[in-house]
Amino acid sequence: MKYLCLVYHEEGTLEALSKSEYDALVDEALAYKDELERGGRGISAHALQPVETAITLRVRNGNVSMTDGPFVETKEQLGGYYLIEATDLNDAIRLASKIPSSRLGGIEVRPVQELRPE
Repeated sequence: MKYLCLVYHEEGTLEALSKSEYDALVDEALAYKDELERGGRGISAHALQPVETAITLRVRNGNVSMTDGPFVETKEQLGGYYLIEATDLNDAIRLASKIPSSRLGGIEVRPVQELRPE
């Protein structure tokens, strides 16, 4: 079963890291991504650009409205994701607990709902 692991953190926490701390975190995240892929468990993983680049759109009654920024009610921002293959929720939680950014913020683990099962 596929699980999406959403990586949340405060962008200020990342910005406060020294260059060497940030580089070490990125290296560790890339190594874990590679480990998941080599083991057949990693499907996709990417970081997101800063929240200033986000656009939130809503369609109501056929009208599209757009707002700069993510505008969700949280002090942490979505910073990236890992799409993984896990046997069950406990397995997904175990894999998500090894995501390096979990030490700086939170990881939301959600099963992927197949709209049209394969």
